[in-house]
Amino acid sequence: MTDAPAPRPRPGSELRAGHADRDAVVERLREAAGDGRIDLEELEERIEKALTAKTYGELAALTADLPAPDAPAPSAGPEETLVLKTIAGHIRQDGHWVVPPRIVARSGMGHIRLDFTQAECRHREVWLEVDAGVGEIRVVVPRGWSVRTHDLSVGFGTVRNRASAPPAPGMPVLRITGSSKAGTVVVRHPFRRPGRSRD
Repeated sequence: MTDAPAPRPRPGSELRAGHADRDAVVERLREAAGDGRIDLEELEERIEKALTAKTYGELAALTADLPAPDAPAPSAGPEETLVLKTIAGHIRQDGHWVVPPRIVARSGMGHIRLDFTQAECRHREVWLEVDAGVGEIRVVVPRGWSVRTHDLSVGFGTVRNRASAPPAPGMPVLRITGSSKAGTVVVRHPFRRPGRSRD
């Protein structure tokens, strides 16, 4: 009687991983922590393993229990979608307000300010679809929120994500999609000094 053969790894799992592969896994782990799927202690442990991983198989094991990335935006009815649209005017959505799961912001030549600082958000994920023609869309999020702009396309416009504070477990994730044709999309945290504002 011979020993049963050991299971073979998935094709490619034994191949050597590069810096870009490790960085991609680290970013995905940070997103998972921001979503509250793993705690900070586990995040640190997995990141350490990711940075020292040598093969694709070792990297895949670190994200095997996480949902697939790039999940489609949830469908939402008209009553669950906030639409902000201006041709050349100014729109401010700030103060206390209830955040729906989906928001649409379209600015032709105008200015839209979307401030989540005092908003009431009951969702783990919020999808913001932007369309900046030649105008500006400015988004303010509390520290601890995660902001994802990977699916935002840029023509001749500018996208600046300044919301760089570390994500906090259990805090919402803002996923921004859409495009900046020739306009500007800026994401930032609230200014620390009271009364200081450039908006």
